[in-house]
Amino acid sequence: MSAPVHFRLYVAGTAPHSQRAAANLRAFCAAHLGDRHEIEVIDLFGDPLRALTDKVLLTPTLVVNNAGSIRRIVGDLSETSMLLDFVGGGAT
Repeated sequence: MSAPVHFRLYVAGTAPHSQRAAANLRAFCAAHLGDRHEIEVIDLFGDPLRALTDKVLLTPTLVVNNAGSIRRIVGDLSETSMLLDFVGGGAT
């Protein structure tokens, strides 16, 4: 069994793009990763200094940590093919 993929999603409160990104990420994980993932959602309205510390300039931003490789995606995560590429083709 492969190691879990760690996702960190930076959002801006209940902004539509942020909510869409969170929903798209959950749907992607359910369809392609099963229980081989962890999602951390960070609301930058609640923790604005985190954006500075983590160098996040836009929301929604997804940081993917897959087997030590860290990559970023900005947007609503509607392109499943991009997410599959970022997790190494980790389809079921």
